Amino acid sequence: MLKGCKLGFIGGGNMAEAIIKGLLAGGVTAAELVVAEPMAERREFLRNTYGIDARADNGEVAAQADALVIAVKPQIFRGMASALGAARFDGKLLISIMAGISIGDIEEACGGACRVIRVMPNTPALVLEGASALCRGAKATDDDLFFARGIFDLVGTTCVVDEKLMDAVTGVSGSGPAYVFMFIEALSDAGVKNGLPRDVATRLAAQTVLGSAKLLLETGDHPAVLKEKVTSPGGTTIAGLASLERDSFRGTVMAAVDAAAARSAELGKKPNSN
Repeated sequence: MLKGCKLGFIGGGNMAEAIIKGLLAGGVTAAELVVAEPMAERREFLRNTYGIDARADNGEVAAQADALVIAVKPQIFRGMASALGAARFDGKLLISIMAGISIGDIEEACGGACRVIRVMPNTPALVLEGASALCRGAKATDDDLFFARGIFDLVGTTCVVDEKLMDAVTGVSGSGPAYVFMFIEALSDAGVKNGLPRDVATRLAAQTVLGSAKLLLETGDHPAVLKEKVTSPGGTTIAGLASLERDSFRGTVMAAVDAAAARSAELGKKPNSN
C-alpha cells in the first residue's frame, strides 16, 4: 500500500502500535516502517514484537521517512516541532493523530511547507476495530487523503469530516471507548450485586455490548427501533429503562461528550494546556 514510501512515526505509544499492527496485517512490510520513541523499553518492545526499526531520535526518523504519523501528546507537540526544525517537515505528508491541535497550528509549527491530514482514531484500533475520522488541510491532495484513509481502514472504519467537527469526534469516538468500558464495568458490578460470579458478569456484559453494536451496524436500524424490539409492555426492560431515564442516563452521556469535546478544544489553544 505504501508503494515504496517510508512511513515514520513520531511517538510509539498505544495508538502508533495499533496502526503499525494494522499496516503489517494489511501487507505492509516492517522495512517500510520506522518509529521514534524516547523510552528504551518501549523501543525494544516494538522491535521484538513487530520487527520494525525503532529509534530514540526524532530527527533521524523525520529525515528518513517520506510521510510521518505524529503520535505524540498534544501538550508536547510544539516543543517537539521546534526542536526538530521546520526543514525536517518540508514537502512531507504529516498525519496527525493528536487531539485538539488544528491543521493550521500543525502547519505553523512545522514551517508551512508540509501537507497535513488530521485524524482522530480510537483505541479499539488495537484489535483492528477502530473508528477514525479524517480531515485534510488545504495543501493536502486527494491522493494524500486516500493514502491516509487507507492506513486507518486497516485498523477499523473511517469517515471524512470537516475540521470544525473534530472536537466533537474526539468527544464521541476518541474518548468513547472509556465511556463504554465504564458502562461494561457498571453492568458487571450490577450482575455481581445480583449474585453472578464476576467473570460471568463481565463476559455477559462485554458480549452484550459487542453484539448490540454489531446488530445496529449490520441492520442499519435506528437505535430507538432496536431498543423498542427488546422492550415488552410491562416487562423487565422497560423497568430498567425507566430507571435509567430517572437518573438522567442520556443527559449524563451527552454531558460527558460535551466535556471531552471542550477539553479537546482547550488542548489546541496557545499556550498548551496541561
